[in-house]
Amino acid sequence: MKNVGGTDRAIRIIIGIALLSLFYVLPGYWKLVGLIAVPLLITGLAQKCGINKLLGRNTCRIR
Repeated sequence: MKNVGGTDRAIRIIIGIALLSLFYVLPGYWKLVGLIAVPLLITGLAQKCGINKLLGRNTCRIR
């Protein structure tokens, strides 16, 4: 069941792409900051978030 919708999805994907670009720009261990993008992109593209499910939160309008 989808629990990530519209605006939430767009924000996750945009921030994910921005953080992923840091992976290629930042030197050394700071590249790990760019890896934070992976779960954001996965949850944004799949429209499913485990944390939202645990909290009982649903931003998807279609049920």
